[in-house]
Amino acid sequence: MRAVVQRVTSARVSVDGAIAGEIGGGLLVLLGVARDDSPADAAFLAEKVANLRIFGDETGKMNRSLLDTGGAMLIVSQFTLYGDCRKGRRPSFDAAAPPELARSLYEHFIAAARKLGVPVATGMFQASMRVALVNDGPVTLIVESS
Repeated sequence: MRAVVQRVTSARVSVDGAIAGEIGGGLLVLLGVARDDSPADAAFLAEKVANLRIFGDETGKMNRSLLDTGGAMLIVSQFTLYGDCRKGRRPSFDAAAPPELARSLYEHFIAAARKLGVPVATGMFQASMRVALVNDGPVTLIVESS
């Protein structure tokens, strides 16, 4: 499982012109699921992301987590995170999980984040989405379960 995590002051995702999910300050998480991922990967990654110390403390040092700040998480499924561009000019998505598994583990990740007490907004699985964000910092990280 792979996540691109962006610290944001605001973020929203829309489908067909309607807002599907929106947050103020917190984290935008673009989430990709691989063929060999499991519920344990989803739980591990949700805990890891929620506890990343990437928010400033009173001195400005990145020393606080999303849980410390009370921020929210906008979670957007993105199978293209498993696009392999090493050969040719068209990405191969062979490593990405099939839709049924990806949906299940995406939902498991969402549930795991909520169980930690994180306010969660989401995109719409398998939809064509528009994501808008204000990256804070900018702070952008890639976090993987394996």
